[in-house]
Amino acid sequence: MDDELRGRLDFITFTARLREVERHNNATASRRESVAEHSWHLAMVCWALHTRFEREHGGALDLSRMIKMCLLHDVVEIEAGDPSAWRTDGDAAADKARTEEEVARRRFTGLPDGLGDELLALWHEYERGETPESRLVRGVDRLNPALMRYLTGQGWADVGADADDLDRLQLPRVGVSDALTALYGEVRDAAVAQGLLPPGKEGDAP
Repeated sequence: MDDELRGRLDFITFTARLREVERHNNATASRRESVAEHSWHLAMVCWALHTRFEREHGGALDLSRMIKMCLLHDVVEIEAGDPSAWRTDGDAAADKARTEEEVARRRFTGLPDGLGDELLALWHEYERGETPESRLVRGVDRLNPALMRYLTGQGWADVGADADDLDRLQLPRVGVSDALTALYGEVRDAAVAQGLLPPGKEGDAP
């Protein structure tokens, strides 16, 4: 095996470890979701909603780039870990950003044929959220844990959240799309109706 192919294999082997990183939401009623499962499902959701997103956006969106961002965005968590979105304000968020940047540069830089440059650019695009594609992927990324907490019956007792707390976490990201906002509202209302999420006091669901 030549050195270039060995480098690719090393990266492929590294990414396989994403299966080992657990998220804070469940995949089934009896086990946590892996980050690899989460990333795959984000790609599928973006694919399923792509034409709806384009109608909302009023123009073409690069589905290939969106799917790549879905698959890539959490690869750094193999080494950086997956802190809860409920526990990453202030200093914790800054520390997370610094750690993930270091992992991204170390793991992506140097891959052959421009692959490393592409990976790092896509990862930065996702993190900065400045393009329509990245904002939508970030919205789907925020919707999916809520969906899984609802589908598995996990609820939000472990983070002590009610519907108002969930709105404050979700709406800044899912609000980039009417479709994502509507889907979030459906999940939120159903979770409240089934007793998985305490109702809030600040008004009706979106």
